[in-house]
Amino acid sequence: MKSSHLHIPRWVATVAVVAALICGGVLAIGLRNWSGHEVFGAPSLNVRMAGDPTPVPLGNFTNGFASVLKSALPAVVNIHSSKLVKQRSQEMPFLNNPFFQQFFGNQFGQAQPHPEREHSLGSGVIITSDGTILTNNHVVDGASDIKVQLTDKREFTAKVVGTDSQSDIAVLKIDATDLPTLAFGDSSKLQVGDVVFAIGEPFGLGGSATMGIVSAKGRSGLGIEGYEDFIQTDASVNPGNSGGALIDLHGDLVGINTAIETGGGEGSVGIGFAIPIDMARSVMNQIVAHGKVSRGYIGVEIQDVTPDIAKQFGLSQNSGVLISQVEPDTPGSRAGLQQGDIVLSVNGHPVDDTGQLRLRISETAPGTPIKLQIWRNNKTQDVGLTLAQLPEQTAKNGTPGENSGGVMQGVQVENLTPDIAQQLNLPAGTRGVVIDSVDESSAAADVGLSQGDVIQQVNHKPVNNVQEYRDAIAAAGNQSVLLLVNHGGATQYVVVAAH
Repeated sequence: MKSSHLHIPRWVATVAVVAALICGGVLAIGLRNWSGHEVFGAPSLNVRMAGDPTPVPLGNFTNGFASVLKSALPAVVNIHSSKLVKQRSQEMPFLNNPFFQQFFGNQFGQAQPHPEREHSLGSGVIITSDGTILTNNHVVDGASDIKVQLTDKREFTAKVVGTDSQSDIAVLKIDATDLPTLAFGDSSKLQVGDVVFAIGEPFGLGGSATMGIVSAKGRSGLGIEGYEDFIQTDASVNPGNSGGALIDLHGDLVGINTAIETGGGEGSVGIGFAIPIDMARSVMNQIVAHGKVSRGYIGVEIQDVTPDIAKQFGLSQNSGVLISQVEPDTPGSRAGLQQGDIVLSVNGHPVDDTGQLRLRISETAPGTPIKLQIWRNNKTQDVGLTLAQLPEQTAKNGTPGENSGGVMQGVQVENLTPDIAQQLNLPAGTRGVVIDSVDESSAAADVGLSQGDVIQQVNHKPVNNVQEYRDAIAAAGNQSVLLLVNHGGATQYVVVAAH
């Protein structure tokens, strides 16, 4: 049999090869940018992306870092907002005394609450030339009036495109054109020791820049936000810097400055926290595309694995996440997850603590199949499940059972384990939920509830776990609640009153 050959003119072959190389390069870039990320909806914002990520030699900056900051400073704006807040009535307990009322009746009445205007100061980052601004949710939360001032002193009234309180991200829009912008960097490429700059409006002084390094990555469990994966930096961050930019030596945006550790004072002590721009961008894209953020959901209560817990479960490592409860009719229960399972990894990526697991699940789109590796009965096994969407009420209140609602808003609790009970010096067999943190401005803080207190009853009903506590608080609605609280082994009843 004769072999047949296809003869192609040389110029045609050359054109075909060049075209293939171009298409392959474009496809490779597209796949590189897409891989490893769940797509929640195509972003409709015309944002600038960072160019060459090659490290910049410090020797290039012979006279300082003016070249980096010159173009970045105009893209960071001042945000000042205001809202009306209702003040609590100034009650005078002696006026309710029967002896006092016998002589004076109720002629004095009670001081009536009156609304006051509360002002907030922060920063924001311009991310599109037509006026889209990225900032913190807490800078504009509940605001009735938001003003944005540019570095050239022009002032605009901003509209809220959308917010997400759990990640503390907000997207604003002003009516302007040809504005300076910052390009999005890649926060996953940051390393401890990298030089960074914090830009914002500290104390309302105007655009300011400070320099430091990345002190740590992946900071969580701080109780600042619902979902935490902070970049820690020693670049000075002060009140008013919230919502401002953290940039690298390229001048690219790698984080949104969010919080500081004050050490009991009011200013910076060299510990600032920024939301990684990869996380902020994902939240921003969802807000712009859908008006809200959708998060994955398993339907389990979780806690960290301590050395004592690892020993009790026959686990040789002190990492992973222990499932303390599986809620019925959820992806977790349908997949066969059980109380006492320890989650070791998600899609092959190890999880060290509850914050890491919550973040991984929350950043994965509902409807996405995932594979968990768990530890059960002294051996590992794989469990596959498809994530549901985090229920709206759960999204508002945080992880199920963690953040209370109603008059207990601002109180975060977790299941009381034998290990925690031992640390608190509680008698064996003590039941209830232990308070992780209490918002200082909450009604619970007003009556003296604090971290480490154990809530054993809600309205005379025993609560043995977070689920029972949550159900009892939900049943109370916005009414006052009677709690039986164990504080250091001594119990007392406490009323958290509705205002």
